[in-house]
Amino acid sequence: MGRWGAAAVVAASLVAGTLLPAVPAAAVHGAVPGDFNGDGYRDAVLPVPGADLGDKERAGAVVVLYGSASGVSASRRVVITKDSPGVPGAAGRQELFGSATATADLNRDGYADLVVTEPYHGPSVTVLWGSRSGLTKGTLLTAPDYVQWYGTDVAAISAGPGAKTQVVVGGDKGTVTFKGPFSSSGAYGSVVQTPREEELVGSVAVGDFDRNGSPDQVDFGFRRSDLTGSEIRVNQSGERVTLEKGNGFIAATGDVNGDGYTDLVVGDPLTPVTPGVDGELGGRVLVYRGSASGIARDAAPEVITQDTAGVPGTSEKQDTFGAGLAVADLNRDGLAEIVVGAPYEAVGSVRRTGMVTVVPGRRTGPLGAGGYSFHQDTPGVPSVNETRDCFGATVSAADVNKDGKPELFIGAACENHYNGAVFMLPGGSGRPTGTGSRVFTLESLGMPQWYEGWTGGNGLFWII
Repeated sequence: MGRWGAAAVVAASLVAGTLLPAVPAAAVHGAVPGDFNGDGYRDAVLPVPGADLGDKERAGAVVVLYGSASGVSASRRVVITKDSPGVPGAAGRQELFGSATATADLNRDGYADLVVTEPYHGPSVTVLWGSRSGLTKGTLLTAPDYVQWYGTDVAAISAGPGAKTQVVVGGDKGTVTFKGPFSSSGAYGSVVQTPREEELVGSVAVGDFDRNGSPDQVDFGFRRSDLTGSEIRVNQSGERVTLEKGNGFIAATGDVNGDGYTDLVVGDPLTPVTPGVDGELGGRVLVYRGSASGIARDAAPEVITQDTAGVPGTSEKQDTFGAGLAVADLNRDGLAEIVVGAPYEAVGSVRRTGMVTVVPGRRTGPLGAGGYSFHQDTPGVPSVNETRDCFGATVSAADVNKDGKPELFIGAACENHYNGAVFMLPGGSGRPTGTGSRVFTLESLGMPQWYEGWTGGNGLFWII
């Protein structure tokens, strides 16, 4: 843990309730584990966008921890940079390779592929193609027209052949959507640029909300002066819809009630400037239910806060509940859990140490019942709570040891002078557990540096 850095990519000032970004937004999403070498075990992805490579300050890197029957460990790692064999281009200063990552089997060959962005100083999006040898070859996804800060965030889905497989990229004034079929040669079926007037898109997500087989896209821009977050725009069945109720900065998708339709979950972590007008004290999560007609423009979301019955904790100013977000079935009951990061949550007297809350899925009734949480003083979790650790800045989940019990990965972006850390909590009989947890730092990954590596990604620090 160390002092707040002056990294340009996360600098912003808050004036009169309106976020005035000094520079473009840092990306918010990190890839879920995927089986990149086809051995049957999912492999963990640890982005390190601030990694120094020799004299190339903050050139960026992605560390892949290959899964096995014993899970993942730092000893079975591959560090991928723009200077790695097979990766197009060359590493440069301040490029932040690994700012956003996404996983999907784009060419549908049975190997997961990894999409990596570097939205600054010559922005690009790279696809690292899975193979029997792992991620050894890359190609570029280039926008048809120049897009400044291209790759602020990325989402990918492999829902079927052809255009049912997509990569959605955020950038200046809109999104770029690449549609399949994809080839490891770099070819793809088509590309569509969708403008968002006068706004940088800082976060994107994708999911099939109406179960018609065609992925739907979600995007967010900058915070409006009269709202706690950005308007939520959903592009479904070719129609762009701005949701009338609710706003936020980050989304995840999954079926939280087991009805077969993908639901949209949105994180809105900021405390409202004017209580009662918009947002909730300490942050909130909004859940929009998928249906045969998708998500209606006037759909009323279910609201979850730390004051919701069954949810641990208490809503307090600047908790940033909802800054980290993932949706995954952690207890294998067919209902997806909502994993919520609150990186500025105080635990006891320790300020801004961070906490992660899990809200179980339910077939009927309001969400919140049975909620549970983790922090660095949870038994078995390495390290201890310290001021400004930011535990929960990023979250993801997947089974990396093939025991049927998904592991939970939690990023603590501010650990160790903002070099960051990623905690892996093993899957348990009914939920992840602190027992047997592991922590991955730059030192354990063989990449020590003094300052601002951002292991695990820096999440929503461009806004919170």
